[in-house]
Amino acid sequence: MMEKNLIGWQKQPNKLNIQGTIEQAISNITGEEIELNASGRTDAGVHAIRTSCKF
Repeated sequence: MMEKNLIGWQKQPNKLNIQGTIEQAISNITGEEIELNASGRTDAGVHAIRTSCKF
């Protein structure tokens, strides 16, 4: 698996992030645009374990 430098969960213009990466993968599979909503947030330097999301 290729390592990527993600900047966090939330989508931000021109930045690699978890939300945008997952949304793009699902859209590639289904052919539909989706938007994910996360269950919480983290601050810089804090790690989230088992974060959930829904669309």
